Amino acid sequence: MNAPLPLQHWTTTRADADADADADPQETSEWRDAFLSLLQAHGPQRARFMLDELHRLASRAHIAWKPPMGTPYVNTIALRQQAPFPGDLALEESLGAIMRWNALAMVLRANAAYGELGGHIASYASAADLFEVGFNHFFHARDTTGGGHAGDLVFFQPHSAPGVYARAFLEGRLDQADLEHYRQELRGPRHGARGLSSYPHPYLMPDFWQFPTGSMGIGPISSIYQARFMRYLTHRGLVDCSRRKVWGVFGDGEMDEPESMSALTLAAREGLDNLVWVVNCNLQRLDGPVRGNSRIIDELEKLFLGAGWNVIKTLWGSDWDGLFARDYNGALSHALSDTVDGQMQTFAAKDGRFNREHFFGQNEDLERLAEGLSDEQIDLLRRGGHDLVKIHAAYAAAARHQGQPTVILAHTKKGYGMGEAGQGRMTTHSQKKFDHADLLAFRDRFKLPLTDAQVQGLEFYKPPGDSPAMRYLHERREKLGGYLPARQTGAAAVPVPELASYGRFATHSDGSREMSTTMAFVRMLGALLKDAALGPRIVPIVADEARTFGMANLFKQVGIYSSVGQRYEPEDIGSILNYREAMDGQILEEGISEAGAISSWVAAATSYSVHGAAMLPFYIYYSMFGFQRVGDLIWAAADQRPRGFLIGATSGRTTLAGEGLQHQDGTSHLWAATIPNCKAYDPAFACELAVILDRGMREMLVEQQDVFYYITTMNENYAHTALAEDVSDAILRGGYRYARHEAAGAAGGPAARGVTLLGSGAILTEVIKAARELAAMGIAADVLSITSWSELARDGASHLSARLAGEPRQGQPFIAGLLAACRGPVIAATDYVRLVPESIRAYVPDGCEYITLGTDGFGRSDTRAELRRFFNVDAEAIVNAALVSLGQGKRPPPAPRP
Repeated sequence: MNAPLPLQHWTTTRADADADADADPQETSEWRDAFLSLLQAHGPQRARFMLDELHRLASRAHIAWKPPMGTPYVNTIALRQQAPFPGDLALEESLGAIMRWNALAMVLRANAAYGELGGHIASYASAADLFEVGFNHFFHARDTTGGGHAGDLVFFQPHSAPGVYARAFLEGRLDQADLEHYRQELRGPRHGARGLSSYPHPYLMPDFWQFPTGSMGIGPISSIYQARFMRYLTHRGLVDCSRRKVWGVFGDGEMDEPESMSALTLAAREGLDNLVWVVNCNLQRLDGPVRGNSRIIDELEKLFLGAGWNVIKTLWGSDWDGLFARDYNGALSHALSDTVDGQMQTFAAKDGRFNREHFFGQNEDLERLAEGLSDEQIDLLRRGGHDLVKIHAAYAAAARHQGQPTVILAHTKKGYGMGEAGQGRMTTHSQKKFDHADLLAFRDRFKLPLTDAQVQGLEFYKPPGDSPAMRYLHERREKLGGYLPARQTGAAAVPVPELASYGRFATHSDGSREMSTTMAFVRMLGALLKDAALGPRIVPIVADEARTFGMANLFKQVGIYSSVGQRYEPEDIGSILNYREAMDGQILEEGISEAGAISSWVAAATSYSVHGAAMLPFYIYYSMFGFQRVGDLIWAAADQRPRGFLIGATSGRTTLAGEGLQHQDGTSHLWAATIPNCKAYDPAFACELAVILDRGMREMLVEQQDVFYYITTMNENYAHTALAEDVSDAILRGGYRYARHEAAGAAGGPAARGVTLLGSGAILTEVIKAARELAAMGIAADVLSITSWSELARDGASHLSARLAGEPRQGQPFIAGLLAACRGPVIAATDYVRLVPESIRAYVPDGCEYITLGTDGFGRSDTRAELRRFFNVDAEAIVNAALVSLGQGKRPPPAPRP
C-alpha cells in the first residue's frame, strides 16, 4: 500500500462491507482485535502462520472456504517499504522527457513525409518511465572484457521501439540521419543512413535488437524459455548464468494471447526467480479498453497468483501517498476498487476539474481528501507506472525476490502526456498527427528546452555532450556494463566430427537391413552425443514423443533435464531404457506443448548470440505439428538468426499410415520454403540424411552461418543404398541422378521411348518401382532423387533474378542441368501437395512436359498402399502418368484390393 494505514482502517472496512451478513458483530470484533494484537506483538510472519493454520483447520472440517484471490487496488509495496531511490530524479526525468520528444518527432516526421509508413507514439508514452528505470538502474549489458556481468536479457514492448531508438540517439549509437529514416530500411542506406525497423527485428538490425517481439505473445513465451534455458546451461556446467536476469516489458492487451499465458506454470514450477515481467497496464488496446467493464489488473493479479508467481502492483504514484495516508475509512481504496477500466480511461482523458467532480465528487469522504488540491494538481496525479520512485521500488523488490518469477503490474496511461491529442483516448494507439498547439502543450508539459520554431519543425534535440544530463546518461550505462539493446555474435566455433565416425552405417550400407530415416537419424544422434567436443553442446528436444521416435535409449544415455533432479523411483527403473531425470540431463522433454518445445529450441539455437556459447539443438516432432502448429514462432525464430535442426519426423501424408487427417503432413515443405534462412530437405535414404546433417553442422558450428535446417524423416522401413561417389554436393544442392533403367530388350533405344522420374522422401521408393515397371514395358527411365525442392527452386530463382537484372551469370539452374542429361517427359511425385514439386516448373527445360503428382486434400486413415493409391502417388499412378505423357493412353486401373 502507499502509506501505513491506521489500525482503525482495518477494523472498519470489512465491518462496513459485511454488516448485514454478520450474525454476531461483537464476536467478530473480538476475533478482529485478537488478530491485530497478534500482528502487533509478533509480526507478519506469525500472523501468516495463524491464517494458514486456520485455513488448514477449515479444510479438515470440510468447510467450503478459501481466501479470496487478489488484493485491494493499491500498491503492493508500502511507502515505508520502498527502497531508497539511488539516482538523480531531476536528471532522469529530464532525460526521459527528451526521449519522449525525440520518439514523437521521429514518428511524426516519418508520417509527414510518407503518410503510409505508420508508427506508434502512445505505447512508448505509457511505457517510457518503465524503460528508463530499467536502463538507468537494472538492465545489465554483457561485459565483453571478461570477468564482469554476463548481461541481462531484455524483451522490449514492440510498439515502443521509437523510444528505444530515441535513447540510442542520445547515447551516440544512432545519429540524426538514422532517426530521419525510421521505417525506411531501403531508402536509408541510399542516403548514408541506417533505416530503422518498425519493431525489434534482429534479422534486420543484427547488432542492435536481440529479440523480436512484434507478433503479440511471442515475446512473453520466449522470455520464459530463455530464463529456463539459462538454468539449463548453469546446471549442466556450460555457462554460469546465476547473476543474470530476464526482463520483459509487455502490454496488458498482449496477455490475451494464448502464448503469453501458456507457460506461466512452467516458470513457477521451475522457480525461475531470474525472470521479471513488467506488464504495462495502460488499460487500452488499439480499438478500446482491454477490459472496459472490469479491471484487467485484478484479472492478471489473480491469474499470476494462481500460476504461482510473485505479484507486485505499482498502481499509484508518490502524489497519492498523502491521500492514502488520510484515507482513514478506506473511501479512496474503495472508490478505486469500484472503478472499472472503461471509466478509468475516461478519467485519464479528462482534466482535473472533471476528475474532481466525477471521481472525488462521488461522496463526502472523497471530497474532503481532495480539499486543498487545485484542478491542476489533480490533473497531474500520476499513476504508478509514471513515477520513477515507485517503479524503482518495484524493480528492486523483484530483483531481490527468490524462489518465484515476478510480475510487476504497472498502471499507466496510454498516450501519457499527449494531452487532448491522445492521452487516454480510444484512438490514441494510431495517433500520428499533432497540430501546433498540441506540440507546444507537449513541450510545456515536459519542460523541454525547445523554441516554438524548433517545435514546429519537429527538430530532434540532443543536449551538449558535456552537460550534466549527458554525463549522467553515460555514467549509468557504464556502471551497468554498456549499452542496450545490443546483439553480439562472438561465440567460439565448435569442431564437428568426421562423418564416418557417426554415419558410416548410412554411407556404406549394403542394403541388407531395412530401417526408417527417423531411426537412422536417432542412431546418428546417439553417436554424435558421445563425441567429446560436440556431444555436450547438443540439445535434444521433444514434445512428449521420444518413444515414438525410438529415442528411449537416450533417456539413460544422457538423461532428461530436471531442475530438481529425480525425486521418485521410476516404475521402469530396472529397464535398460528407464526414464531418468537429472539436473545435468541433456534432453529437454517439454510435454505436450509444441509452442514450449519450439521456444526451447529458439533459446538453444540463439545461444551463440545470447550467451556467447554455441549450442546445437535438434527438435524432433510430428512434422504436421511444426510449421502448421507453431509457424509464427518459427518465423520469429528465423528473425533471430538461429542455428539448429528442426526434424519433422513421421512425415508425409501417406507415409504416416493410420493416423489420419490431423496428423498426416503434406504441406510443411511449403511453409519451410517461405523462410529465407531455412534450408529444407526431404531425403529418402540414410546416406542422404548423413550428408545433409554433416553439412548443416559444419555450416552452423564451424563456418558460423546464420541458417537453420528443416529435415523431414519418415517412419517407413525399407532398404537403404550406400552413398554413391561424387553425389554429396548434388545432394546438398537439391538432387542427383539416382539410377538409369534402360528399356528391356532395347538398350540404348530412341529417346522418345524414355521418361524422367523425380521423387523425394519415401515416395522415391514408389518412383524406383515405377521405373522398373516402365523398363520392363520397354520404356527407359531415369530416376532423380530430389533431396530439396526448395533449394532447387531458390537456385532457379537466383538465376532468373540475375537475368532480369541484366547481370551476367554463368551456367543454368541446377535442376535444368540435371534434366538436360535425361530423356523424355518429366514426372515428379512427392508425399506433399503438388505445389511443392510445382515450385521448380519454371526451370524445367523448354519443350519438356512436366507432370506433378502429390497428396492434395485431407489425409485419411488406412494403410500406406491404400493411401498412395488414393492420392495417386504410388508406382501404378507414376507409371500411368508416364504412359499418358508418352501418348500411350491411360493405363487400365488395377483390380480393387480386398
